[in-house]
Amino acid sequence: MTQKVIEVVGTSKQSFAKAAESAVKEAAKTVRAIKWAHVDSFDMLLDDSKVVQYRATTRIYFDVEH
Repeated sequence: MTQKVIEVVGTSKQSFAKAAESAVKEAAKTVRAIKWAHVDSFDMLLDDSKVVQYRATTRIYFDVEH
């Protein structure tokens, strides 16, 4: 089996978990056979000291069709 990896950034106003889910959902719109996702990093957009957006940079692993 051969897999390919892409990097997708997901965002959410609610949480890091929702941001990671957003990345997977976005990838699933155009990628089939997604097997794994690995969150590389978490970031937050701030307004003063208030968190206004969460971001999850996520690696998406999927099977390559032969």
